[in-house]
Amino acid sequence: MRIAAWQGKPVTGGLGESLECLDKIATQAKEQGADILVTPEMYLSGYNIGTQAVGEAAHSMAEKGLSALSDLARQNNLCLLVGYPELNDKGQAYNAAALFGRNGDLLSNYRKSHLFGEVDRAQFTAGDSLSPLIELDGWSISLGICYDIEFPEVARSYALAGADLVLVPTANMLPFDGVATRLVPARSEENSLFMVYANYCGNEGDFHYCGLSCICGPDGEDLARAGRGEELIVAELKKDALRSVRENVRYLADRRPGLYSKIQE
Repeated sequence: MRIAAWQGKPVTGGLGESLECLDKIATQAKEQGADILVTPEMYLSGYNIGTQAVGEAAHSMAEKGLSALSDLARQNNLCLLVGYPELNDKGQAYNAAALFGRNGDLLSNYRKSHLFGEVDRAQFTAGDSLSPLIELDGWSISLGICYDIEFPEVARSYALAGADLVLVPTANMLPFDGVATRLVPARSEENSLFMVYANYCGNEGDFHYCGLSCICGPDGEDLARAGRGEELIVAELKKDALRSVRENVRYLADRRPGLYSKIQE
C-alpha cells in the first residue's frame, strides 16, 4: 500500500475553498501512486476557529460536505481521510474524520474521543468510542485524531484488535514537537504497526503549528518525515516489513495483563 499525508496551512475560505484545495492535493497524491491520502485535523473548516464558526461549518458539512468528499474520492480514484466538524442530533459538533473508499463509499467515520485543552472542550463534544477496524486492500486500519494517540491505551487497543495501520489527522502546535518526534514513533514500535500522522503548518489564531508530519514503520523508524512547511509526504507500506517486525518484537505476546489490570480503571 502506498500512502500520502498532506501537511499544509489551515484553509480559511470556507468549504468551497477547502474542497478545491483538497482536489489539487488529491491529484498530486494520485500522481505519486498513493492509495490513501490523509489530511490534518478539521481540514475542511480549520481547527482553532471558535465555537460559532465550528457550528456554522458543521451545518454546512451536514448539508453538502460528505457528498462532496465522496465525489472527490471517486473522481480521483483515491481513498480519502478528511477531518471535519460533524453535527450531532443535539446541534453540537464532533471533531470527526471520515474515510472514503476509491468508489466514494463512506468506510468509517470517527469522532475524537480525547479532547485537548480549552479550545477542544469549547468547540466540540467528545466521541464515546474508539475506531472500529476497517478492512481495506488486505490491511486492517484504525483511526485516531491528534490527542487520542498521545494515550498509549489507544494504540495498544488497536494493536490488540489486530490493526496493521493507524491513521491520525492532527493539529499539533508548538511547543509540542515531542509528540511527532517521540510519541508517534514509540506508538508504532511498541505496538508493531504502521502509523500516519498528518499535521498542519503555519499559524491559526494564536496557534503556531509545528508540522513534522510523519509516516512511521512498525519498527518506529520514519518512512517519511515532513519539515516545518507545506509538503506532501508519501511512503510505501509493506506487509513483509510488518511480518518481520512482529516475528522479532514480542511486546504484545509477552504482555502480562494481570499485573497491570488496574491501569484500566
